[in-house]
Amino acid sequence: MNKASAFDDWDNAPLIASIDTKERHSATGGAGARQNSALEKLQTKQLAVYPDQKRVVNGRADINQLAPFKYPWAWDFFLNANRNHWTPLEIPMAQDVHDYQHKLNPAERHVFENVLAYLTTSDILAMRNIGLAVMEKMSAPELQIYQARQVYEEALHTWTYQHCIETLGLNQQEIYNRYRVVPEINAKIAMANRRLNGVLQAGRLLSNREALHDFALAYLFFAAVFEGCWFYNGFSPIFALQRRGLMKGAAEQLQYIMRDEVLHCAFGIRVIRQLLQEENLQLDPQALKIMWEEAEAVEAAYAGYILQESILGYNAALHSAQFRFIANRRARQLGLNEPFPGAENVLPWLDEQANLRKEKNFFETRVTEYQTGGGLAWE
Repeated sequence: MNKASAFDDWDNAPLIASIDTKERHSATGGAGARQNSALEKLQTKQLAVYPDQKRVVNGRADINQLAPFKYPWAWDFFLNANRNHWTPLEIPMAQDVHDYQHKLNPAERHVFENVLAYLTTSDILAMRNIGLAVMEKMSAPELQIYQARQVYEEALHTWTYQHCIETLGLNQQEIYNRYRVVPEINAKIAMANRRLNGVLQAGRLLSNREALHDFALAYLFFAAVFEGCWFYNGFSPIFALQRRGLMKGAAEQLQYIMRDEVLHCAFGIRVIRQLLQEENLQLDPQALKIMWEEAEAVEAAYAGYILQESILGYNAALHSAQFRFIANRRARQLGLNEPFPGAENVLPWLDEQANLRKEKNFFETRVTEYQTGGGLAWE
């Protein structure tokens, strides 16, 4: 085998190939010789990297070497995410200003404002957990690259909520502080912090089986509950307004966010399944049961607050029932038992309402789908 074949012929190469840098740096005499001697000390015996050395966590491969992929599906997620590129400035909101000031009744304004207040804090929390904790534990670069895109998207979502707040002339201090002063909003954020901050902290060694189990359970909560249920279900009240022709600009922005979040959730679930398989790890059924029960309890309290008064076509009971239905969907995707057997799809319009494949800009004729319309699978 020649020297290049250690890198070029992945099927036939040995597991580890040595590269003799001395043969590639043959300058002679004087400063050139001294320079080459220093380079040889740094570069001699570099080791080739092979895909089967990669792992979700605790991998042995070089974190800086992207390809060949062990997880090509992670790269596909990255490419799909880029096909969904958008910004909030491209969606007109003039009609939303009129709707908010003249068409929404007090109960509808209460719903809209508090959904916005919850989402602003949640996406910042999501951005920080992925960017500061989860990424550094992933030991395959194709996983990290998608998560880098995810960090950007969480920042983009936060920009979107801020754009809505500014456009509608809402009191920023009051909106952003609601998660601190409204117990029902604070309970969801507090649960997320408790389940994420302690186990997703940077530097936690996942070679320990207990720490690895805690990490897997926390990441499952983040992907399947926080993003897969709370976000997915959290947009529903705004989509209910949209169905009646109200707040269409804000709702269209949430449709794009929803598509991002579906990809985040699907990626996280795929990573968890891969992690459990690679590490031969079984999640504690009782810990899962407690997680789902806590998540349902805080979601029900939140629904009771934002929907103290029902709005046309939507109420607290529907919101909570839909959470249970979506929770069962996420559990099935994870290969786990349904936490709420028998839960029914009480909002059959939600998946279609959230789907952008047929949508155009509501107030102009130009299509705002970019590549997304036919390029992304829905759920």
